[in-house]
Amino acid sequence: ADINEIKDLAATGLLDGVTTNPSLVAASGAPNFITLIEQICAVVDGPVSAEVAATDYDTMLKEGQKLAKIAKNVAVKLPLT
Repeated sequence: ADINEIKDLAATGLLDGVTTNPSLVAASGAPNFITLIEQICAVVDGPVSAEVAATDYDTMLKEGQKLAKIAKNVAVKLPLT
């Protein structure tokens, strides 16, 4: 979830995609999950996995739809708890 590390890795040409989740983003100190996913998608051509924070169906659906609209390469992840 560190955008600077992602940029460095993307510059090598070896990065196929990125996966992250709300707890990794929080640990990174990023101020906003959506903004970070937008930044990652701008740097990474491959899939960017973004996990919803909700655990109930209705909220997961709403969050997933919002994440999917960020960019064409977003892959929405759902927690299986």
